[in-house]
Formats: sequence, C-alpha cells, structure tokens
Amino acid sequence: MQTHEHCSDQGVTVQRTVVVISAGLGVPSSTRMLADQLAAGVKAHLGELGAEAVLDVVDLRDYATDIANNMVTGYAGPALADVVHRVSRADAMIAVTPTFSASYSGLFKSFFDILDPKFIDGMPVLIGATGGSSRHSLVLDTAIRPLFSYLRAHTMPTAIYASPEDWGQSGTDAMDHRIGQAAGELAAVLAPSTGTTPAAGDTVGLGFSPDHKAKRHEREVSEMMSLPFEQLLAQTQAR
Repeated sequence: MQTHEHCSDQGVTVQRTVVVISAGLGVPSSTRMLADQLAAGVKAHLGELGAEAVLDVVDLRDYATDIANNMVTGYAGPALADVVHRVSRADAMIAVTPTFSASYSGLFKSFFDILDPKFIDGMPVLIGATGGSSRHSLVLDTAIRPLFSYLRAHTMPTAIYASPEDWGQSGTDAMDHRIGQAAGELAAVLAPSTGTTPAAGDTVGLGFSPDHKAKRHEREVSEMMSLPFEQLLAQTQAR
C-alpha cells in the first residue's frame, strides 16, 4: 500500500495518481477532449478535498502498433511496458473510448486484454465514451461497465457519454453538470481522511486506501508461497 505525499511551506500535501486512458483516434479527438475534462474535474474536486491529483495521460493511439504486436507475440515493447507499469502504480483511472459498432473500440479493448487483470482489481475507475449520436449512450452500461466489472474494478456510479450535440452551446451546461458529478464521485473516493465521521452515504470522510494494490500484493504473496521450490527460486531471481 502506497501513499504519495510531499512537503510544502503549508505542510504535507497528499497526492493521488490518476492514469487517464484515452482511445481516441483523431487529432484533435472528442474522446481525448472528454478525458481531459473529466481529469480536470477530478483535479479540481480533489483539490477542494485537500489532495493533489497527479494526472498521467495515455493516448492509446500512440501505442497501437505495440498493442497489436503484444497481442500476437505476448511481449510488450519498452514503450508499452512503461505504460503498463504506470497503470499498475496508479491510484485511480479515467478510461474513455469512442463508440464503434455499439461497443468500445478494438484499440481500447485490446489494451485491457494485455493488462494483467490484477492491476485494476478494486481500482477506482471513472468511465466515459463518445459517439456520433446520443442513441449510442447505452454503450456505457451494455459494454464498458461490464468490461470493468469483469476486471473487478470499482467503477463510479456516474458515467459520461458525449455526442456531438453535447459539445454545442445548448448542451454544454448539462454536460458540465454531469462531468462535475462524475468527477466529484471519483475525488470523494480518493480524498484523504478528514478525521471526522461522515454522514450517511458520504464517502469523503472515510479516507482512501488503495485496496487494489493491497489485494495484488496479497495475491502475489499467496502465489509465491504455493509455488514449487524451483519456480519460487526462479521468481525470486527474476525480481
């Protein structure tokens, strides 16, 4: 279990690392725009709750070839291996995909296919999607949320879908409200303990414990203990 802190003139500031996964293909990309707005919302809300969000943005389009090669060979090149390592160390995730054929994109799914599932077991995740029509908004609950449920991630109650009309003047206020609500939920999960007893339904005062990291460590210890001596020795030397 790891807590990020640094000292300043005002005292100790708690840091939470949020990895932002964007599967947008274009430049500029509405998927990346939504990911950036969600990240900015989490950063603002978390700051109000006494912590600093350290944002680590990953554009999957930059690693598309590496992801495809990994799917075929089972080997992650240096650049992709670094991204996987960054995900494994993050306290939370924001994941946004474009909608293709009423589901997440192939690039988005392929990235999560190459991840070790235990990396996000219990990790707080805020999900989002973009598409060409509001008719595809069900993708959040028919495809994306089930994927993260399978990976045993802790998804936020509010998920964000953005269609072209949401980026227009008439849709901005409504989307800003939804983004604020979703970002506030993730920030509340990541917030440091206030030292007070929270009201019913309030998670802010509970403090944050990176359960996904603790679970991973316990599972690794258990697996190591159950290995035959020869494999245990090899695993130890590899580390």
